[in-house]
This record gives sequence, C-alpha cells and structure tokens, in this order.
Amino acid sequence: MNGLEISVKMLLALPCLLYLASAALYVIYLFRQKASTQKMAFGLFCVAVAFHVLATIILAFKIGNLPVHNMQQTLSLAALAVSCAFIYAQKVFRLKILGVFASCLAAGVMVGAVAVPQAPAEQQAILNSFWLWFHIILVFLGEAALALACGAGILYLLQEHGIKAKRQGFFYKRLPSLDLLDSTSYTCITVGFTLLTFGLVTGFIYAKTALGRFWGWDQKEIWSVGTWLFYAALLHCRLYSGWQGRKSAIMTIVGFGLLVFTFLGVNILLGGYHQVFTR
Repeated sequence: MNGLEISVKMLLALPCLLYLASAALYVIYLFRQKASTQKMAFGLFCVAVAFHVLATIILAFKIGNLPVHNMQQTLSLAALAVSCAFIYAQKVFRLKILGVFASCLAAGVMVGAVAVPQAPAEQQAILNSFWLWFHIILVFLGEAALALACGAGILYLLQEHGIKAKRQGFFYKRLPSLDLLDSTSYTCITVGFTLLTFGLVTGFIYAKTALGRFWGWDQKEIWSVGTWLFYAALLHCRLYSGWQGRKSAIMTIVGFGLLVFTFLGVNILLGGYHQVFTR
C-alpha cells in the first residue's frame, strides 16, 4: 500500500465514520421519534458532508483532476452526491424520516469506498475535459435525486400498507402522509430526470470532442439511454395515465435498481471504455 492510498483512505475514513454515526442516530429516531435525536442525526450528517467535501477537494488537488478514476473515488463521489441531494431535499420538503434512507445509503456506499482496494489512477489527457466534468457532475447529481425518489417510494409503500392493514403497524405513526411522500418522489424524479438528460447531452458532446463521434454503441451508452427512456416513460405515465401513488412508487424502485446496474453492473460485468472509472 503506497503513501497516496494510505492518505486517501484516511481522508475518507472520517466522513465514513460520521455517516455511520448519523445513520445509527436516524435508526434510533425511527424507533423513538424524538425531535432531538433527529436534529442530532441531521447535524452529524451535515458535518460528515462538510468533511467529505473537504476530503474530495484535497484528493482532487492531489491527483490534479476530478476524483473519479477508480472504484474508490467513484463510490466516494456517488455518496457525496446523495448526501448533498438529501440536505437540499430536507430543506425543501422537511421530510425528516427520509434521512433514515439517505444516511444508510451514504454510509453503505462510503463503507464500500473505504473497503475497496484502490487501483492506480491513470492520468490521461483525454479525461481533462470541461465537458467530461460537467457530464459526471450532472449524472451523479441526477442519480442522487433518483435515489431519493426511490427512498420516498419505499416509504410510500410502507405507509400505504400500514393504512390498509386492520391494525396500525410500526410505520403508520412514524411516516408522513401518502400525498407528501408521492409529491416528494415525483419532484425528485423530475429533477433527477432533468439532470440526467443534461448529463447525457454533455456526455455526447464530450464523446464528439474527445473521440470524434457522438455515439459508439458502448455498453454504458446503451444502458444509460435505456435507463433514461425508463424514467421518461415513468414521467409520461404519471402525467397522462394517472400512474401516481403505488404504481409510481413501485416503478421508481425498479428504476433505481436499473440505475444501480447501469452505474456499477455494466462496468463490472459488461465492460466498455467506462470501465476505467470502476477499476
């Protein structure tokens, strides 16, 4: 293990521990429903994000580029995108219970980032592109918003089950109204889809400037467009076919599964020139 690998793991270890502590407090909040616990959990989450941003900036200066050159860096940036998206969503929707999903997801991804062996990060001139940076940032933020939509969808299904049950279950009094959960999920889908759209467009522009063509039938390109079409169809069905509530929640969860496979599974199982980002 070289000096850079040790320093990177040390940089990521602190935010990882803070995310884990925040997730633990959010789980306690889920059971006890004390406002003070939620405030501590959210405060700790914000501190984790602050240290995570600092670690990302330091790492970017160390390698002289956006830190997405191997699996460790890619997972770390994905966790940061989810965390920033949740902080913004928390300010907008005040959906405190969504922190259980967001903190656990961020903590889990960061544990993976710290645990995975760090592959050498190749410095290629082709990766030093304005369009590539915009493509990566937009796609990561879009996927983060869609991850939160999935979380809201899961909470919707749990609350719906509690309402329909003869006896009020564990989640009934702990979750907000179905309308709030559905509107939150819809907004996250809309924002995520918009960011994903611009992310794909900038990706095509980058491919043209760097590789000389907009489209190369790469596995990542195919699955990314397929995922985009899935969410486009979901939004269309919501707007014109009445796919709200339960149907939308289920499809949002399915869409996130497709998103995760496109993000990691394609690179690991199918290969392609995007594979460099998850070595």
